[in-house]
Amino acid sequence: MTGDTAVGALHHVEIWVPDLPRAVAAWGWLLEELGYEPYQEWEAGRSWRLGATYLVFEQSPALSAGGHDRLRPGLNHLAFHAGDRARVDALAERATAYGWTLLFPDRHPHAGGTEHYAAYLENTDGFEMELVAGAVTTT
Repeated sequence: MTGDTAVGALHHVEIWVPDLPRAVAAWGWLLEELGYEPYQEWEAGRSWRLGATYLVFEQSPALSAGGHDRLRPGLNHLAFHAGDRARVDALAERATAYGWTLLFPDRHPHAGGTEHYAAYLENTDGFEMELVAGAVTTT
C-alpha cells in the first residue's frame, strides 16, 4: 500500500468527449448521485472524485474521430455499484432526463443474467454505463 491507497487500485479514468457541456449534463448528475464530488474544472474538462479515484471528461482539441462507438475496440462501458434495486430503478428512470436511453429493454433488469440486477444505459454520444444493484460495503 501507498498511504491509504492499495497498490493497483484504479487512480483515474479519462474519457474524451465530443461535447463537454453535454457530457457534464449526462454524467455529472449521476456521479454526484453516486457520491462523487466535483474535483477539477478547466476550459476543456471536468472531473469528479470518489475517494482516491476520479473520472475525467475532456473535450480535447486532439480528438481524431467523430463519435464514440462502444462496439469497437476500446472502452465498452463503465459499471457502478448503485445501491439496492429500488435505487437502480430510480436512477435509470431519472437518467432519461439527462440524455440516457435504456439498453436491452426486453431483458431489463436482468440483461446481465438472471442473478444480475442492473440497468444498462447509453447516452447521446454512445457511451454506456451500467448501474449495478447489490450489497455495497464501506471501509
